[in-house]
Amino acid sequence: MPTMEEYAKRPVADRLRRLERIADELTAAVSGQSDAILSRRPDAKNWAAKEVICHLRDTEEGFMTRFQQIMVMDEPKFVLGNPDRWAEERQYLRNDATAALEAFRKRRQESLAFFAKLTPEQWKRGGIHPARGRMTVDDVVALMAYHDDNHLDQLRRALDGRA
Repeated sequence: MPTMEEYAKRPVADRLRRLERIADELTAAVSGQSDAILSRRPDAKNWAAKEVICHLRDTEEGFMTRFQQIMVMDEPKFVLGNPDRWAEERQYLRNDATAALEAFRKRRQESLAFFAKLTPEQWKRGGIHPARGRMTVDDVVALMAYHDDNHLDQLRRALDGRA
């Protein structure tokens, strides 16, 4: 699995192709799985497959919020969420995995449509991440590609009952 830094060195088109594939890969991974399997946590600390899907859905919305801020503000400061808190407060385990995956797919398609309209100058616009420092739109797309890989791997391990 490539690191975020390795993704950053790849052409944007390669990263966008990665982003295009994830919804289908998630669908294939969970196809035919029961709600019990999708809701089973491998251990007390690690998420179930359903929670991973809900996290991706909600994170996609967060990424789009950042992109919108970047487009209308100069160097906005990003606010970090607490994914474990989201999983608990938003009751991810009670969510319907199929509905969450479809919502993620829709949000990802909106993100891809947004990227398709960007000018070269807009790809260079950025904001300030509390831990990573300044990140351009280009940098965030590399982060998204890595994030997809990381959570697809996590989802597959959860389905196998592994942390």
